[in-house]
Amino acid sequence: MAKHIEPQLHGENKWFSRFQDYIGEFIYGGIDGSVTTFAVVAGAAGAHLESSVVIILGFANLIADGFAMSVGSYLSTKSEKENYQKHKEIEYWEVDNLPEKERQEIREIYQAKGFEGDLLEQVVDKITEDKDRWVDVMMKEELEMTEESKSPLQMGFVTFISFILMGFIPLIVYVIDYSGQSLGDNLFLYSSILTFVTFAGIGFAKSYVTKANRMKSMLETLFLGGSAAVLAYFVGDLLEKMIA
Repeated sequence: MAKHIEPQLHGENKWFSRFQDYIGEFIYGGIDGSVTTFAVVAGAAGAHLESSVVIILGFANLIADGFAMSVGSYLSTKSEKENYQKHKEIEYWEVDNLPEKERQEIREIYQAKGFEGDLLEQVVDKITEDKDRWVDVMMKEELEMTEESKSPLQMGFVTFISFILMGFIPLIVYVIDYSGQSLGDNLFLYSSILTFVTFAGIGFAKSYVTKANRMKSMLETLFLGGSAAVLAYFVGDLLEKMIA
C-alpha cells in the first residue's frame, strides 16, 4: 500500500513520469523561447516597427537563439557524461592499484553512516568483493556523482523544438496580419495576451517538474516574462525616439 501512495506523496504524475528525463528541458527551453521572442516583439512594438520587420527579427531570434540553446544543452549533457566517465576510470585505476586505500575509504564512509564492528567489516567485504559495485559506491558516496542517463542529442533536439514552438506564439498574430488577414492596430495587445497565457501554461507545467506551488510557479513565470517584455518595450521606444 505504501509503495503505491509514495509517488502521490512526492507529487509525481504518471503522464509526466514517462517523459521525466526530457520534460524539464522542454519546459525550460519553452520559457526561454517565449520570453526572448516576446522581448523582441515588445522592443519592435516600442519602436513602432512594421509587421514585416517584427517577423524578420522574431524569426531570426527563433532560429539563432534556439540553435544556440540546443547546442548549449547538447554540450552540457555531453560534458556531464564525459566527466562522469573520466572519474569512473580514475576510480577503477585506484581500486586496481591502491586497493587498501580504497578499502579504507569504504570503511570510513560507512563508519560515518553509523556502521561499526563486525557489521561494518561485513559491509566493507561485500562491497569490495565486486569491482563494479566497489567503483559504483565510490562514485556515489565519495564523489557524490551519478551517471547522466539522458542522450545529449535528444536533449539538444528537445530544447530546440520547445524553443521554436513556444517562441513562435508571440509572432502568430504578426504572421496572420502580414499574410493579408488584417487584425487591426492591436497586434501587440493580441500578441501579449497569447504570450501571457503561454507564460501561465509554462509556469503551470514547470510546477510539475520542480514540485513547487502551481500558483507561485505561474506568477513567477509571468513576472519574469513580463519584466523582460516591459524592459524591451521601453528600450525600443527610447531608441526609436533617439534615432528619429
